Amino acid sequence: MICGLGGFVPPRTVTNEELETRLHTSDDWIRTRTGIRSRHVIEAGQATSDLAVAAGRRALDSAGTQSVDAVVVVTTTPDRPCPATAPAVAGRLGLTGAAAFDLNAVCTGFVYGLATVAGLIATGVADRALLIGADTYSTIVDPEDRTNAVVFGDGAGAVVLRAGAPTEPGAVGPFDLGSDGTGEELIMVAAGGSRQRSSPGEPSRSDRHFSMRGQEVFRQAVTRMTTSANAALHATGWKADDVDHLVPHQANARILRAVAAELGVPGERCVSNIESVGNTGAASIPLALAEAAHHQNIQTSGRVLLTAFGGGLTWGSCTLRWPTLSKIEHPHDIGGIQAS
Repeated sequence: MICGLGGFVPPRTVTNEELETRLHTSDDWIRTRTGIRSRHVIEAGQATSDLAVAAGRRALDSAGTQSVDAVVVVTTTPDRPCPATAPAVAGRLGLTGAAAFDLNAVCTGFVYGLATVAGLIATGVADRALLIGADTYSTIVDPEDRTNAVVFGDGAGAVVLRAGAPTEPGAVGPFDLGSDGTGEELIMVAAGGSRQRSSPGEPSRSDRHFSMRGQEVFRQAVTRMTTSANAALHATGWKADDVDHLVPHQANARILRAVAAELGVPGERCVSNIESVGNTGAASIPLALAEAAHHQNIQTSGRVLLTAFGGGLTWGSCTLRWPTLSKIEHPHDIGGIQAS
């Protein structure tokens, strides 16, 4: 069950106005198509682990503990191809000795991570675990890509989970997870892995950066998230009317509205912070939760539905009743904490 929550975005804000000249676009064009007015990006020399440590520390403080048995970092943008980022994050948090590993399911990663950590706890491998979703898409998106550079931002969100009864507020599940690898080219960074490295020649500029086929991804995202969310609701025994808070992956404001409408969940019950942070990948759901919790916009014991879609293709959903948590810092608040 979830017993701690924290989020962090780097201080540097990039507004739509800053992008207008560089990308030959406009604030109106960006807002109309994405719902985003600003996003946060790391400074030169920073990395995903810096954001993960900051969010993880806040989640541990929220849970009132400095000890866990496992640390899982969900990311598409690890500090290095090898080794995993999680052991370094655990070490910097004073959690040396805990099991630590990375998980990559792109933007579905946080839901996959919840299922993974729930399994570690259910099997007795861990009694308490720290799950962090962290991504720095500014490091893989081409800054001159007019389509994608306006969408993505950097950030991290984290939760602490502990063993508990399935009826307690904060218990996660049931889950619905799925994938379709035939669609892997819809969302991709082609270069950097073994397939490119074992091939002759140097990769092109476009292959080095993130690519996405927007129209097809939009259709797939709405369909997969809606179907998966309905499956999780059915497994829980809830109907759409029972959902107090829908928290989708913050992909695009139009996708969020479409998923809510397809599910039959009123728009005012959809938790969203995409306007101020953009699409932060695996961090998007916990960041949205942290901001909503900070503002006390999620009621204790409220019925929460999480759903996500990402590259792979992957998708996943789960339900939970919201727990009582200690005061949550606003993810935008530096508050004396430094990412590095």
